[in-house]
Amino acid sequence: MLKIGQRNGVVFAEGSIGNLRPHVFVYVVDGMLIDTGPQKLEAELAEFYTSQDFNQVVLTHSHEDHSGTAAWMRERGVPVYLWESGIDACKEEADYPQYRQDMWGLRQPFAAVPLKNTVVSDTTVWDVVHTPGHSPNHVCLLNQDTGTLFSGDLYLSTKVKVLMKDESVPVMMQSIRKVLSLDFEDLYCSHAGYVPEGRQHLKRKLVFMEELSGEILQLYHKGWTISEIDKQMFPQKPPIVAYSAGEFDTVHIVSSVVENA
Repeated sequence: MLKIGQRNGVVFAEGSIGNLRPHVFVYVVDGMLIDTGPQKLEAELAEFYTSQDFNQVVLTHSHEDHSGTAAWMRERGVPVYLWESGIDACKEEADYPQYRQDMWGLRQPFAAVPLKNTVVSDTTVWDVVHTPGHSPNHVCLLNQDTGTLFSGDLYLSTKVKVLMKDESVPVMMQSIRKVLSLDFEDLYCSHAGYVPEGRQHLKRKLVFMEELSGEILQLYHKGWTISEIDKQMFPQKPPIVAYSAGEFDTVHIVSSVVENA
């Protein structure tokens, strides 16, 4: 199911799959599509795409809920841009767990064009800001003239409750600091949608992660193990932990902080 809307010259399609959270957003701005949503929404998204005017696609990163209809784009001759470190994997058959296939569908292989430090839409030059932590090939897009930031999955929410096993809290914090050094105010998130006063929300997320990291390191330096710290700080496991067989888990928050200590 899709909800279509517009804000400040940005057209969005908000997609949902049953009662699944979070929702996903794709954006069209100045002749450019940002992210392509999951393969499970391809039929609905295809109808949206044909109603819009764009000539290129930029992916904030290669995860299947962002790149799921990129192959559909390539079949129709639309160039798809992606940070270079993610390109080779996207050429191959998707290799991610069954529960993610059940959630988002199966991304088909596609060829992408490597992003550079800027990307040009119809009338605007966008800064491409490499922001790893959630994914090695994650980027944000900034329009310096308007202060518009497309943040991919960098923001999501102010509190971090669970991480995937290959995510890193310290690297995320570095990326957030990088973005906060830039001139923007509002942001467009790939799952939270339009976030007014996005700079303040992103600052609050950084403060939360800094305080969380400090508490973890304090226990670690007292001799606590990663497992003990996890149980102390996260006594209640979110449902996604069991559903993902541990690919998402609170323990990955702890381990990523400790491994960087």
